[in-house]
Parts: sequence; C-alpha cells; structure tokens
Amino acid sequence: MLEVIDLECIRGDRRLFSGLGFTLGPGELLHLQGHNGSGKTTLMRMLCGLIAPAAGEVRWQGENIRHARETFHRDLLYAGHKSAIKGDLTGVENLRIACRLAGITVDERHAWDALERMGLRGHEDLPARVLSQGQKKRVTLARLLLSRAPLWVLDEPFTALDRAAVAFLEDVIRRHLADGGLVVLTTHQAVSLTDEAHVKTLKLGWKREGDV
Repeated sequence: MLEVIDLECIRGDRRLFSGLGFTLGPGELLHLQGHNGSGKTTLMRMLCGLIAPAAGEVRWQGENIRHARETFHRDLLYAGHKSAIKGDLTGVENLRIACRLAGITVDERHAWDALERMGLRGHEDLPARVLSQGQKKRVTLARLLLSRAPLWVLDEPFTALDRAAVAFLEDVIRRHLADGGLVVLTTHQAVSLTDEAHVKTLKLGWKREGDV
C-alpha cells in the first residue's frame, strides 16, 4: 500500500500543491494529469524519496519512506522521462547495470532476451549513443520485464514509442497490475490503459492564489 498524506510542494514563490493525499493498493494504477509545470514530475520524485516535501509524508506499507529507505527502494522501480543511460555502453550493458543497481543480477542472455522483447532486436550490442530516442527509451523500459519491484513509478513511459511498442508496454503494465503490482504514471498520449476500471486519476494544476 502506498499512502500520501497532506503532501505540500513549494517551488520558488509558488505552491504547486498542498494537502494532497491518496492511497494506492495492489492492482491499482494512478494516472497523474496536469499541464507542463503543474508538478507531476516533482510529485513523482517525492513519491520516490528523491525530493523532500515542504509538508506531509509518503508511506509505504504503513511506514514513512524516509525511515525505511532500504526496503522501499528495493520495492520501487522509477523510470524518469529521460533515458538515463550511458552513451558509451551498449543496451545490454546499460540494462545489466541498471538491474544491478536495483539489486537484481541479470545474466547477459536474459538481458538480450528482454531487449529483444522490447523491440530492439539487432541493436542490443550497439553503443547507446547511436540509438534513436525511441530505442533508448526501450532500453530503459526493458527493466520492467526483469523487475521484481511491486511499485512502478513511470514518468511519460510512452514517449517516443511507436504504436506497436505502446501496445506492448500497456500489456506489460496490465500484467504487473494483474499480479498485484502498483503503478503511478504520467502520459500526454491517449492510451487505452488509462481508461480502465482499476485506474485512479489525480489532476494537478497551478494554484495562483497559493503564492507564498
């Protein structure tokens, strides 16, 4: 269970949100909505413990994530809107390193298989710097196929993907939810996944009256 209690975010002289709260349980997806600058990425980074809120707290399995960092980070997979991969390393190398940092040992064969399933067949051993934005995105998202983390926080996961890759990723997320996983995501693209019954919606927006 993920719980957000009275969360507040202040950026510069603006209060992006305050008193924000929600719960997310196994098999549920939260779709964050809002225009650019409304605080979606900031909120996601708060949920991951990468930014401290001005007030409020985030709890995982009933405990404040600041007090259970090791357990929480083991249970979390965060994929930001940037690829965050090393240009001099191949897709296979990038994927294996990302998994190792998450505490998962992945051999080369399984890394190749995950990248092929994500649509990178024939590009797995190329330096990431020569890959297109969509191919780099696939390297990042291949982590989902190998992850054991129950909580996925995905910032614009469908960006730069073609229609087939979008459909495949939607199915990956659906399977994760069916297995009792939890997902928080943002997307500017219209995808059928966000219209399904298990999806919760949270819309963020500027609060000009809340200037501080």
